[in-house]
Amino acid sequence: MSRSVRTRPEGSGQALSEAYDTALLDLDGVVYAGGNAIEHAVPSLAVARDGGMRLAYVTNNALRTPDAVAAHLTELGIPAEAGDVITSAQAVARLIADQVPQGSRVLVVGGEGLRVALRERGLEPVESADDEPVAVVQGYGGPELAWGRFAEASYAVARGLPWFASNTDLTIPSGRGIAPGNGAAVEVVRIATGAEPQVAGKPLPPMHRETILRTGAERPLVVGDRLDTDIEGAFNGGVDSLLVLTGVTDGAQLLAAPPRHRPTYVDADLRGLLTGQPEVVGDGGAFRCGGWTAAAGAGRLELDGDGAPVDGLRALCAAAWTAAGDEVCGLDAGKALARLGL
Repeated sequence: MSRSVRTRPEGSGQALSEAYDTALLDLDGVVYAGGNAIEHAVPSLAVARDGGMRLAYVTNNALRTPDAVAAHLTELGIPAEAGDVITSAQAVARLIADQVPQGSRVLVVGGEGLRVALRERGLEPVESADDEPVAVVQGYGGPELAWGRFAEASYAVARGLPWFASNTDLTIPSGRGIAPGNGAAVEVVRIATGAEPQVAGKPLPPMHRETILRTGAERPLVVGDRLDTDIEGAFNGGVDSLLVLTGVTDGAQLLAAPPRHRPTYVDADLRGLLTGQPEVVGDGGAFRCGGWTAAAGAGRLELDGDGAPVDGLRALCAAAWTAAGDEVCGLDAGKALARLGL
């Protein structure tokens, strides 16, 4: 089946942890939220790792250093080293280093993760537009990032300096809900200057390149909770993906996904790494998965049966994506999703 016209989630006779050599795991919304481990994440990753799967943690969050992220994961009960962590700060630092001379000054609007990544590439982070930078880089700086930092970026960008962004995620999950992400901060500078940054993070190729360079993965599986970063990034990189429903994506968004946002597999949480994925079977104009049957009716998606909610969602995806083809499904799925509790 062409990757560009996926019409149903795929099945796998093997556990995904056996079918792929490396899991490229997003962090926020997949492994943890608000600093706390998501239910089932710790034991599921332990089993996958003990079975021989390499675990790499790939995050668009440029705030923390790989050392800090690895220490946090280890605290949660997920043993990790800095080399297991790939951040958008590392990807954007490589992107900048490919375009400016060694030792160049770069104005940083963001956190320590950006500064460490720039130094790793032989670049000097500075704090002011008056420090003679040759470029500007912007990454998530956390809730305490001062408003004046956006002014410094705007002054420099308005002078014609090249502008880079670690990522443009508009939101970031937290323990209290959904908060503004780096993309919202990038919009502040964009509005002030009218400029457009070069972006490194998911779903764009610089992040995939950084990940493959650092992990050496041959059969990677992207695992994420966001359609527009994790799943689209896998699509752009030509690799398979697993969407877990522990973060920002809900059932309605998944059913309405355009082709580039349709994951290979769908599961409730990281336990999905440890099992085979059930096949969604076409049955006339309907689709069966587990105990559920889904079909596209007159202006709506219809669902019948019983069983695990995620099986019903897989069947609904097949009905919705088949009906939509290369477009976005516009069928009403409210009653079907309510039946699944999604």
